Amino acid sequence: MDLWGVYLFHLVCFALQEVLFAGRDCLVAGDSCSSDETCSPRLRTLRQCVAGDGSMKLGPGARSQCANAVSALLSSPLHGCQCKRGMKKEKNCLSIYWSLHQSVIHGLNLVESYPYEAVERDYDYVRLASITADSDAGMVTVNRCLDAAKACNVDDLCQKLRTEYVSACIKPAARSGLCNKAKCNKALRRFFDRVPPDYTHELLFCPCIDTACAERRRQTIVPGCSYEGLEKPSCLTQMRTCRTDYVCRSRLAQFQFDCQPAESSANGCKHGNYGDCLLAYTGLIGSSITPNYVDNSTSSVAPWCSCSASGNQRGECTNFLEYFTNNICLRNALLAFGSRTDTLPTPSQSGQFSSAAGKEGYVTNPPPATTQTVPEPVIPTQASGNDRLWGDSTSDGFPNSASTLGLLPLMVFTGFLLLSLLSNGH
Repeated sequence: MDLWGVYLFHLVCFALQEVLFAGRDCLVAGDSCSSDETCSPRLRTLRQCVAGDGSMKLGPGARSQCANAVSALLSSPLHGCQCKRGMKKEKNCLSIYWSLHQSVIHGLNLVESYPYEAVERDYDYVRLASITADSDAGMVTVNRCLDAAKACNVDDLCQKLRTEYVSACIKPAARSGLCNKAKCNKALRRFFDRVPPDYTHELLFCPCIDTACAERRRQTIVPGCSYEGLEKPSCLTQMRTCRTDYVCRSRLAQFQFDCQPAESSANGCKHGNYGDCLLAYTGLIGSSITPNYVDNSTSSVAPWCSCSASGNQRGECTNFLEYFTNNICLRNALLAFGSRTDTLPTPSQSGQFSSAAGKEGYVTNPPPATTQTVPEPVIPTQASGNDRLWGDSTSDGFPNSASTLGLLPLMVFTGFLLLSLLSNGH
């Protein structure tokens, strides 16, 4: 097979990959189901089943109808569909996904997973290092937090979206004089969803050896608006609020999956990848359970909430909070990032991470620093809103689902035919 044959082969493979990925998109799958006379009525039934008391409209046989709808849709394109984090109409896509993945639908237990496609991470640490190489020449120590800020400032997208969220988070509202937390959180989500992780992770997880550096790092998300409040609410309240919002619920599910701890694992993570855990962590920023560094003397992180008033649900509350405060996977991921380690450590490294995680601290007498922190306006009360978006159009920006999926057999046949001709001709 000559170079022309190799080119054609890769072209066909790319086309097939695009078709297959389109088939797994929940928006495309939803459109395909809605236009199918067999799938569409089952989808309508399922929507009633998951819409609170909507099942009451189905009559006394509601549970049976819901069960039949779920069983039928599990063999449709909807089953196995996914969404992209930060995509256009993300809520639409997630609402379709969660309609089929509720934890409990009238007693029907379904395994809950998270809806996002895997993200291929390609951290360009060499490029980041080269950006500040000149300024680092002759220095004994390197401040990676300052280097991360410099790197962000020379990247157009990072600099633009960082400026936008800082401005949104520190700008006081005209009437109240308080920051607009909703706008602040939206701008933060936009930043962490659209800027590559090699910039956002360096800004948020850069290692610090003194309190001035740690405070600069803690201020990354402008916690005075996005994180802190006058009083800490119950973690249970935050968790339940999160689970009523499709985006927050999905981000939490991804975090609990990718940062799932496992004492028996070589690096403390059940799924063995620090980078996936940190990416899932940043997905929570800008949500109702935004996590951040709790102080400037350690690398401990947690959402702004408490379990002090959780009563007989203290166990459930503590389990949620300790996923941040006592999670060996997340802890090791944060520590390993400081040494630029994103793979399975050796047994000796694993032991070092685990033992060091609970003892980490910084020098108590840091050298004089001129770190400038952003102002911390008081956070106003945010009205919660979670509109179900089933009725919105899902066709903008996506190919027609029926035609796309219908091309799949033709594409496969064409691919095999092309390969056959190439092998016979060369």
